[in-house]
Amino acid sequence: MAVVFRTCKSLSKNAIFTRGISSSLRLHSQKPPTPPEPLVNVDVDDKSGVAVVTLNRPPVNSLNTPLLSELKNIIKGLEDNKSRGMILTSSSETVFSAGLDLMEMYNAPKDKLSAFWTTLQSTWLALYRSSFPTVAAINGHAPAGGCLLSLSCEYRVMVGPKFSIGLNETQLGIVAPPWFVICMRDVLGHRQTEMALTSGRMFSAPEALKLGLIDAMVTNKAEAITEAQKFIAQFAKIPPLARKLTKESVRQEGIKYMEDNMIDDLQMFMDLVTQEKIQKGIGLYLASLKKK
Repeated sequence: MAVVFRTCKSLSKNAIFTRGISSSLRLHSQKPPTPPEPLVNVDVDDKSGVAVVTLNRPPVNSLNTPLLSELKNIIKGLEDNKSRGMILTSSSETVFSAGLDLMEMYNAPKDKLSAFWTTLQSTWLALYRSSFPTVAAINGHAPAGGCLLSLSCEYRVMVGPKFSIGLNETQLGIVAPPWFVICMRDVLGHRQTEMALTSGRMFSAPEALKLGLIDAMVTNKAEAITEAQKFIAQFAKIPPLARKLTKESVRQEGIKYMEDNMIDDLQMFMDLVTQEKIQKGIGLYLASLKKK
């Protein structure tokens, strides 16, 4: 009986040991947590040196601080690697970018507001003054900040005819900052910019093409990318430094405004967006979106 007892005791110990191994194996066999999808994807063609940069924040690519930071870092990386061009597009089938994320501005503490706006400023400046050719392949609606991103590029190809584009800030009671105005005025001229901004008008793709807000209209995203590649290819034999300095000269007003007025521009934004009536307007708009 003693032998039987010792055997059972040994088996019991082995069972405990086996269970321990089993538990350990289960712990080690668990898959690590899946990392979050990047908010901005980049795919560089090794042959042409052209990067396709894709906004990837479903459902509508609202521009928040993390997305803007990723975009700025990608642009910096392309600069460091002497990129030959950049095509900015969207992973969405219907929206290029819905513009600034209003949740970044609604009932937000001042430090969050400040971080958001300064990130937008620096990201815009990086895109606007980039040394390489830039094209917006606009494969969906592009209101407000989405329009700003496209205006910051040198060439705009838009999928039509059903999508629309425009700086519609006044419809929310928000005033477009001077650098928004400069971007549109450089493309449309003073008169058309005044008419567009004061009314907050959105333009259909055919209207935008006729007005000159976009440079080409196509029927799908693939065609937009192809047209963008054609635009960039024409600079293949142009000395990059000469092209860069010429671009900076042409865009000097916007560049200088931001460099000289970044702090004042931030303060203007903070003073405006923290007003009670502006916050109320943003709140009502956000509430209306929840009802849809």
